[in-house]
Amino acid sequence: MTESLTYDIMSNMFLAVLIASAPILVVALAVGLFIAFFQALTQIQEMTLTFVPKIAAIFLVLLVATPLIYTTVKGLSDRVFDLIASGTV
Repeated sequence: MTESLTYDIMSNMFLAVLIASAPILVVALAVGLFIAFFQALTQIQEMTLTFVPKIAAIFLVLLVATPLIYTTVKGLSDRVFDLIASGTV
């Protein structure tokens, strides 16, 4: 196993993690910003107002994005297992 192969595997892994987590993180950020603006405009400082909509949005996006996450992780594992099977790792 060469250094360049290790670097390629690690860069593919980091890219897969970013792609798999991006939809959930983007929605959590957007919902959090929307709720923060709403609280700033209305002067409502209710703690459950920040958590409940964000959790619900994350759950819905997780349901929708599960095929994307699966495809990304499966593609990475297929590449690594192919490298193992070919004897290069």
